[in-house]
Amino acid sequence: MSRTWLSPGAAYLTRGLLSVVVPAASSVIIVVRLASLKGVRISPWLISAVVLGAAPLGFAAYVLADEISQKRKANRLGARLVPRIHGKLPGNLDKVVKMVLKNENEYLGRPIEDEIKTILATDFDNYVKGAKFREAADSVLGTGVFNSDGEIWKLHRTMTRPFFTHDRISHFEIFDRHADHAITLAKKRFRAGLAIDFQDLISRFTLDSASEFLFGHCIDSLSAGLPYPHNATQVTNAIRGDNAAATFAYAFSQAQQAINRRVSIGQTWPLVEILADGTAQHMKVVNAFLDPILKDALEKRSTAVEFDKNEFADDQTLVDHLVNLTSDFKIIKDETLNILLAGRDTTASTLTSVIYLLAMHPEFLTRLREEIISKVGLTRRPTYDDIKEMKYLRAVLNETLRLFPAVPFDIRENICDTTWISPEDGKKPLFIPKGTMLSYSVLLMHRRTDLWGPDALEFDPDRWLDERVKKYLIPNPFIFLPFNAGPRICLGQQFAYNEMSFMVIRLLQNFSAITLSPEPAMRPPAWWAEKGGRQAIEQFRPRNHLTLYAMGGMWVKMEAVDDGEVID
Repeated sequence: MSRTWLSPGAAYLTRGLLSVVVPAASSVIIVVRLASLKGVRISPWLISAVVLGAAPLGFAAYVLADEISQKRKANRLGARLVPRIHGKLPGNLDKVVKMVLKNENEYLGRPIEDEIKTILATDFDNYVKGAKFREAADSVLGTGVFNSDGEIWKLHRTMTRPFFTHDRISHFEIFDRHADHAITLAKKRFRAGLAIDFQDLISRFTLDSASEFLFGHCIDSLSAGLPYPHNATQVTNAIRGDNAAATFAYAFSQAQQAINRRVSIGQTWPLVEILADGTAQHMKVVNAFLDPILKDALEKRSTAVEFDKNEFADDQTLVDHLVNLTSDFKIIKDETLNILLAGRDTTASTLTSVIYLLAMHPEFLTRLREEIISKVGLTRRPTYDDIKEMKYLRAVLNETLRLFPAVPFDIRENICDTTWISPEDGKKPLFIPKGTMLSYSVLLMHRRTDLWGPDALEFDPDRWLDERVKKYLIPNPFIFLPFNAGPRICLGQQFAYNEMSFMVIRLLQNFSAITLSPEPAMRPPAWWAEKGGRQAIEQFRPRNHLTLYAMGGMWVKMEAVDDGEVID
């Protein structure tokens, strides 16, 4: 979607108005012309009726003709149409509103189909991000790797791939510096007898690490004061004033929320942005930080000497790498924003879930600390080889990614008409017409008992170390997809594992126990406990925009090793 002075809603209504005016005017001209040929005078009331009725009647005719066409195509493929939901209002508007309102308090999840392997790998070329998602995300992600298809997607992926080599993902100095800062802030708060929002803290850690690693400029969001729990005293809960880093982080998150809202509403999302683009103000903040960095890098590149594009300096950032390949400002900006999203939000999401699950299961925390202390002790900084040897740590991370994948839902759009196997035995396949937006859930697939066994809803890292791996995962590797699969598999997968492993090690070197300290906004509704599955036992409210997050934060207390006692 091109960015113009028109708001998305105004542009949408303009297009819609033209689609009404043109057929209405055409109908009037035809009727008046035919009447004049017959010498018949047309009543103004009749003309008005034609004008008012042309558009809805034309739309109804289009819908009917389209359904007939789809039935014929389905019959040719030996399939049937997907069952429709029928609401009381046009366009199922009542159903859409009910869904949006209900999602506020519902547990994360929706129906899933069994076609994920087809979408991601075996029929990859037929399933793309598509024009509908691209329009919804364009004002934030542009044409970056997460919002493009075809040759543009290949270009971004080809440009970024060389940066994520073994040498480039081993910069533990950056992780260590920001981990020390985050842990120092946490200890100070715990010594005051207060809980912290771990989700907020770890999001700052990943944002500072990612911005320095990718741009060479640390956003320094950890310098902003941490939020206080609701019961903190007026003195300790004082606001420290505006902070540019916190403003950037908030704006970036809100821009993603806007994308998710657009996708949830569907093709009519511009109608909720009549007055202004819902992402414009937030992206203004993001651009104010990012644009000067990119322009400075391009200016430096224009005066630099020629070099071998296949060589990488040890301190080269992603921006340095990209400006060596192209001088196109938009391509560089879109790609860096996309990678920042991946580098910050997905890692922060998983680390938040790790801390939650370890707080819920102290026996696994104790066992993990034993492995960490036996390998690196209480003070030494871990190395790449240390992390590689920690099998239980990897099992904890994988089990967390299974229950709470950072990207719980995703969307594709099919290019060609196709069919899917019917979920109901004995019935014809389902016909999927081209241009259909298809939502699939990795989160729900990861929790299926038919794929993972009867204990699929339980947190058990040992499933990655015992016979269950051979029984479930090895025969069917597509049941575990936290980093996507097929041609779109995450290029930064190993980078993410390294950063998450490093931070977990540093945390458990410094803290021996973790307990939840839920704030009111974090607690699930009481009626969740009456439901089945994980919803009944969950102690926080999982939500998602582009990535999974804890609504109301993840408030915890930790016992510092050097304190020797739990601070209540």
